[in-house]
Amino acid sequence: MGEAGGAGLAAAGGVNGMGGGRRRGRALALVALGAACVASVMPGGALAETIAEPSRLAQAPRSDGVRLTVAPTIAAAPASQVPFAIRIAPADAMPRNSFLRVRGLPPTVSLSDGYAIAPGSWAVPLHALSGLALIVPVGAAGRSEIGISLVGEDGTLLAEARSILLVEPSAASAAPREQPAQPAQPAPPRGPLLTPADRETAEKLVARGEREIEQGQVAVARNFFLRAAQIGLARAALLLAATYDPRELARWGVRGVQPNVGEARKWYERARELGAPEAEERLARLGAG
Repeated sequence: MGEAGGAGLAAAGGVNGMGGGRRRGRALALVALGAACVASVMPGGALAETIAEPSRLAQAPRSDGVRLTVAPTIAAAPASQVPFAIRIAPADAMPRNSFLRVRGLPPTVSLSDGYAIAPGSWAVPLHALSGLALIVPVGAAGRSEIGISLVGEDGTLLAEARSILLVEPSAASAAPREQPAQPAQPAPPRGPLLTPADRETAEKLVARGEREIEQGQVAVARNFFLRAAQIGLARAALLLAATYDPRELARWGVRGVQPNVGEARKWYERARELGAPEAEERLARLGAG
């Protein structure tokens, strides 16, 4: 074959080499095109960062180390409001938009902030913790186990704690309250003890005066009532005062008789001294009028 054969082989090799170069060029172009497409989706050099630091995107926010602190037992009395002190530490480890969930409260007990999501269950924003309190109503009593959970915005449980709410009446409220001593009411004054004869005479005089009242003879009736009151009959003094009382005269429908509040008061007071129970009310009404 000599030189001619060598030249033919060289030519064939050149042709083959040119074909292999074209194929490699096309492969490199495809790789470059794919990289450009990825770069267009991930602008700003994110592709290089992803290749250089693939672990950065895999790391999720961690809540390790977040702790809830609450008193193991909270004592309260009915009809009271007690602090519900919950501490979260460290504050800089809390994920954004997290909140507290409180469960196990008696249905009648409420919180000073937050909102009820079910009987005995409350959701509380973190900004409300500084002044949070338990509101215990009248009649509440017993022992309840409370669960407190720190929850992320996606529902992830970040930390939890437990406490016991113990509602017991205080010694002062449990003991029966003594009613304040009421001032002794003075016994109504008793009139003079009338003899049977005096009482009979006075009753007859009163009956005569009532008949005169029925006939509209008030001035005549006063004389009979006056004599019976002087004997000591309480009812007679009451009726005599009524003949001067403008309200009683109006109630009787009497016309042409001038009332006299001073005389009415004087004889009502005398009727009270003699033991007429209605005299006190009449005097009060007379003063109000």
